[in-house]
Amino acid sequence: MVGPYGGATAATVVAAIERDQRVHGRPVALTLNYAAPVADGSYELHRTPVRTNNSNQHWTCTVEQNGSTVLTGSALTAVERGGWTDLEVTGPVAPAPAEVPVAKPVRGLAWLDNYEMRFVTGAFPVDGAEASPDSTTTVWVRHARPRGWDYPALASACDIFGPRIFNRLGRAVPAGTVTLTSYFHAGPDVLAEQGEYLLCTVRATQFFSGLADQRAQIWGADGSLLATTTQLCYYKA
Repeated sequence: MVGPYGGATAATVVAAIERDQRVHGRPVALTLNYAAPVADGSYELHRTPVRTNNSNQHWTCTVEQNGSTVLTGSALTAVERGGWTDLEVTGPVAPAPAEVPVAKPVRGLAWLDNYEMRFVTGAFPVDGAEASPDSTTTVWVRHARPRGWDYPALASACDIFGPRIFNRLGRAVPAGTVTLTSYFHAGPDVLAEQGEYLLCTVRATQFFSGLADQRAQIWGADGSLLATTTQLCYYKA
């Protein structure tokens, strides 16, 4: 019903832009529209810097596979300028990762093998789970194979959550991401200082006519807000 894990595609786009000799600044925003499932196998990723200003640069991107366009998107990079800062939100209250048990593997979702997840609330529903009035998930996440957190890894973590309809209904139904937007708030120094775990939290705001949005925050273990992200998912239920 869907293609591979959308976070992997997002990470690939970010990595391609970062490695482009024309890039100006670091990734700060990414929007991807999943026009069709990305099939197993090779594909062509095209990225173009359409305008470069003193402090930022605008990119467009497409993914072509088997003669058709399966993804469109845009990205923004920017030069770190410093200046006044403030944070108006606070992260979720959660016990330390060591105090939360590791979640069991979910059959059929191979991409989860890349992560260790410790659910504080809202774990993936299992057989026999009940419907819930709240779609919130808060989870500690780290890589199954140790590596640092860079922008491609952060882009992937922004899609770490299952569709919220699963948690509301207590079961999996046909569902998938249609469009995903992520904002990367942390500079490279802050990102490089992060430890193994990120604290990720998400919830939906509206289910309507087969579509649902979900809004998430990605926090560092040190309390830094690393990214905010929102996506629109389709579902059949």
